[in-house]
Amino acid sequence: MAERSTAAVDVADNSGEQPLTAKADQSTADGVAKNPERDTDSDEAQGSGGTEGSGKKASPPELHSGHKLARRYRLEECVTRLDGFSSWRAVDEKLRRAVGVHILPAQHVRARSVLAAARSSALLGDPRFVQVLDAVEENDLVYVVHEWLPDATELTTLLTNGPLEPHDAYQMVSQIGSAMAAAHREGLAHLRLNPNAVLRTSSGQWRIRGLAVNAALRGISTDTPQRADTEAIGALLYAALTQRWPYESDAYGLSGLPKGVGLIAPDQVRAGVHRGLSELSMRALANDGATASRHEAPCTTPEELVKAIGEMPRIRPPEPAFTAPPEYQRTTYQQGTYGRPAPRPGATQPITTPPPPLQSRTGKVLKWAVSALLIAALGLGSWQLADALMDQGGKSDDTNKSQQTDDGDKGGAKPASGRPIPIKGARDFDPYSDDHSENPEDVTKAFDNNPATNWETSFYLSPEFGNLKPGVGMILDLGKVQQVGTVTVSFVGETSVELRAAGADAGSEPTSFDAYTKAASGSGTTVTLKPNKSLRTQYLLVWLTKLPSDGGGHWRGRMAEVKVTS
Repeated sequence: MAERSTAAVDVADNSGEQPLTAKADQSTADGVAKNPERDTDSDEAQGSGGTEGSGKKASPPELHSGHKLARRYRLEECVTRLDGFSSWRAVDEKLRRAVGVHILPAQHVRARSVLAAARSSALLGDPRFVQVLDAVEENDLVYVVHEWLPDATELTTLLTNGPLEPHDAYQMVSQIGSAMAAAHREGLAHLRLNPNAVLRTSSGQWRIRGLAVNAALRGISTDTPQRADTEAIGALLYAALTQRWPYESDAYGLSGLPKGVGLIAPDQVRAGVHRGLSELSMRALANDGATASRHEAPCTTPEELVKAIGEMPRIRPPEPAFTAPPEYQRTTYQQGTYGRPAPRPGATQPITTPPPPLQSRTGKVLKWAVSALLIAALGLGSWQLADALMDQGGKSDDTNKSQQTDDGDKGGAKPASGRPIPIKGARDFDPYSDDHSENPEDVTKAFDNNPATNWETSFYLSPEFGNLKPGVGMILDLGKVQQVGTVTVSFVGETSVELRAAGADAGSEPTSFDAYTKAASGSGTTVTLKPNKSLRTQYLLVWLTKLPSDGGGHWRGRMAEVKVTS
């Protein structure tokens, strides 16, 4: 099936052979309060192309700060004015929140394509993208209203301080790649995915702005949108690893590569670059394949890029650095000198001989009393220790006898209760959806002994999964059949959960929901699930049945830690 893009509707493509990421200029501002865009160059100056040639261009509308759209959106500050359209920071007076607004005349040659792109982007509803809130044609104006994120920082600004840490770069390419793969499954492309379009929020999540809309505003289109967006992600990763733009021209505050050298791997540009991430960026960037050292196949779609990321070993965050306590500073005061005048230099001080300790009659009585108490304490302690050892020996004999009687022909004693059982593997379990997938790349965060990380589900429109499915969950592999005593699950938000288990005779991991029998249930933020009868199994299913609100009008489950004990 041929690729298609709704980023630009009915727009001619004359973008040429140069990679789209190299042609992209500054992106349209989509909500960084302290980083307004400075998009003052034209499309021809950057070589982006994709405009309508000799078509009639309308003049930008004459607007000013304080102007209201639809008696609701009050314009505050113009952050971009280019090619017949303008972008503003505004205030939604009805909901009392900051928003961003793109405005262009209704007779503008790209007005129809901008409206179509904005409405298509709004239907996606993926929280990893800056959301389109409204797309209106009114009073000879077309305007698109979108989220404004005052706590987010552009990747352009982050890179001014140097390249990203390997873990941060891994998180960025993983989240951006997964988001763009989801968008392309719905037929949406970005086509202007550059460091200005990628934001990191204060919580560490990565967001993408301008999906479809930024390209439509500038009339950009291509016959291979998936390849263009994949190459753009490779360029973002390259910049994050090296603080260099992977083309000869300088862009986004980054220096380009030396002229005539060609595209070289990030680990050859900068020392200490993570080898796996370096090869991943080359697989996304190079049109004729990737690194010559391993001959990996190129990634030409976001789906292929996400698959390649999933095959990489997980990159863990750096260990926190702790400041050593200051060394102990001795004071200059000496015992016995408080309140006395300092000795004069050269003067000999008389040395007072201390009295012999405990030589008086009272002292002798005190010594004998202490000695008697110590002897009595030693005797009492020895007697209690001997008595405890004898009791323990008797109980051990009784326990051994009872275990032999109970287990009989099974041989051996039962293991002690409460022993932690390590989780050998896990995977997401979503049998009631079309793609059978629920953020598989984050599954290991549920048992990495770090409560700050979590595996989260997709978002839904109600606590009951929007009435689309009865639940989702995670299958835990204990490595072998073991006696399970309790399963403790920590959630972000109050969540309803069931513990289900496969039979002890299951030779491999069951793939159907009916193969798992319910063993316990509960709800809360920390839920201890204890089976009501003896449970021996290798495969456990932690099944979420009711989700908490994520605070943004949606519901999703977040599993921070899961522990299994015998």
